[in-house]
Amino acid sequence: MGLFNRKNTESAVAVATLPVDPALAALTGDYTIDPAHSSIGFTVRHAMVTNVRGTFGEHEGALKLDGANPGASSASIDVKIASIDTGIGDRDGHLRSGDFFDAEQFPLMSFRSTAAEQLGGDKYRITGELTIKDVTKPLAIDLEFNGAATDVYGNERVGFEGSAEILRSAWGLTWNAALETGGVMVSDKVKLNFDISAIKNAA
Repeated sequence: MGLFNRKNTESAVAVATLPVDPALAALTGDYTIDPAHSSIGFTVRHAMVTNVRGTFGEHEGALKLDGANPGASSASIDVKIASIDTGIGDRDGHLRSGDFFDAEQFPLMSFRSTAAEQLGGDKYRITGELTIKDVTKPLAIDLEFNGAATDVYGNERVGFEGSAEILRSAWGLTWNAALETGGVMVSDKVKLNFDISAIKNAA
């Protein structure tokens, strides 16, 4: 089921416009991301030998799905940096400090989509702009559409999960420490993880 625009293919023969999928059209509308049932996190290599995982406990966002014109769909997310949680308080405090995110001066990490495409089946790539510490760079997120359902409270939900990789240094997150055995304490490469449940807004 396509939620975003499908890739165009070149052809010498004009192709008739396909009818709108009724199931897709039924999903058209504005959605609010449900933070209680969504997760935004990251994975980063530590000391060259293991991975540290963390999440951001406070975030909000919105989706606009257009079943008749999937290319008009969009997404926006704002993440509160101070809500970072890796399970170790001292490490979380360091990440909030000026060495890393400087959460006091730059409290939000934001993403605004600019385009999306179907990669095949329920797999998609949404592109947009990620802002961290007032630095804005392009970001592509690979997503899988997990489906739509009406929950026990009558809310119409859609679900997505996906990931993206960034080099944190591109956003000014450059702190590091050299290891005696070679290499560095924290990898420049960071994997961002998204598990999103969104509720359709009332008409």
